[in-house]
Amino acid sequence: MVQHSFATRVVSVLKNDQSVLGLAVAGSWLSNEIDEWSDLDLIIVTRHSINANKAQMVAYAERFGHLLSAFTGEHVGEPRLLICLYNDPLLHVDIRFVTLDEFKDRVENPVVLLDTNQQLQDVIQATRPNFQMPDYQCIEDRFWTWIHYALLKVGRGEYMEALDFLAYLRMVVLGPLLHIKNNNLPRGVRKVETQLSAPDFKALQNTLASNQKASLLTALQNSVTLYRSLRKELFPDNIR
Repeated sequence: MVQHSFATRVVSVLKNDQSVLGLAVAGSWLSNEIDEWSDLDLIIVTRHSINANKAQMVAYAERFGHLLSAFTGEHVGEPRLLICLYNDPLLHVDIRFVTLDEFKDRVENPVVLLDTNQQLQDVIQATRPNFQMPDYQCIEDRFWTWIHYALLKVGRGEYMEALDFLAYLRMVVLGPLLHIKNNNLPRGVRKVETQLSAPDFKALQNTLASNQKASLLTALQNSVTLYRSLRKELFPDNIR
């Protein structure tokens, strides 16, 4: 796989860099699910923080291959992330730059590819990953106002806006809750095609709509029905 070859090249570039403590890889690498469509999720642990210096982050990325484009991840709430597109081969690579102390804060245990003084392994053994779970009360406080908002958009004829809202609802509410119901991490709608039960995936499909009033209203009603079902099954009694 090109992802493995690329990671091997990064190790060779960084192994003699005195400012780098280690390199780890996360994402689909951990579950051996890498295929030709997969990106590569790298974590570079540096001795001193460089994640406020985009030029320095890009300078590292340029050492790894033919870099076509790179930008930081403020749009996903992670400015320490450099999102890269390489050529020869064409490959999407996400590189997160962290210090050893920041490496403790993680959502999963990555595979360590380079560890100069066993410091990364020591952190992994001494700390636990923490995936941020949905706040059920936060969802309940917002859900019905969101539905009302979407109905206003349909009523006004802003169907594209309503379609975008339904996608947002699947990403932040319905997808995560269905993943939890199916004993998965609540990663939005990622891999719902393969990780949800057939009835649950069908229920999620029923929230899809076309750019027409009747279809949008049906999808919104199906979203409400699905949410009520998930709320009854998942939410504790103290959620008001």
